[in-house]
Amino acid sequence: MPRDTLTADRIVRAAIELLDSEGLDGLNMRSLAKRLGSAATAVYWHIKTKDDLVRLAGDAIWHEVELPDLATTDWRTAATAHAGSMHAMLTRHPWLVQAFGSHLLYGPGQARNNDLSLAIYEKAGFASDDADWAAASVFTFVLGSALGPAAQVSLNRRLSVNGADAEQLMADAMASAGETARQFPRLRERLGTAAAMEYSAAPDSTFEFGLQSVLDGFEARLAADGDGSRK
Repeated sequence: MPRDTLTADRIVRAAIELLDSEGLDGLNMRSLAKRLGSAATAVYWHIKTKDDLVRLAGDAIWHEVELPDLATTDWRTAATAHAGSMHAMLTRHPWLVQAFGSHLLYGPGQARNNDLSLAIYEKAGFASDDADWAAASVFTFVLGSALGPAAQVSLNRRLSVNGADAEQLMADAMASAGETARQFPRLRERLGTAAAMEYSAAPDSTFEFGLQSVLDGFEARLAADGDGSRK
């Protein structure tokens, strides 16, 4: 493929598709070039290194996060929508969660989200430093909540190597884990309960519960400081 048919944007879009299907370990310039119908050397003309590619791909998907209009939305509704959209994005692209621990990630997409997050908590009534801490606390919660699904995708991919039955391997491991749990009283009494089943079947409910609990804490803090009426 001639060099002029490739663009950095097209390469980044293809990299996101490859990362979604193969994860960080599956991303290399040769596989990416094959997906693009090009030569690996042509990719290097536009993006010099794999680290640059991960950074650009990671920043691009931040643009998928919806930014609420703070002129028409109260801070708590905005915080809930923004955190939920971040969580959905990280769940769609589980490799980004892993990339936070192995790559330097920055760019305008991530920056616009960080700026909006600070604006949300300033609107809530937090002073500058406290708004930073509030935004960081919510992001840490969102990232931690997305870690489970990301780890599951990575684990399933690894268990499926060489045609192994990942589902059966997981079932066997869960059965062994259940036997271990029976040795501990609080774990034993929860095995097979509705709460345990709901947690496994509907992790989004756990995310929503945790997020609203965090925001409840923010409201209580603002009220205690006498700033609860600031919008």
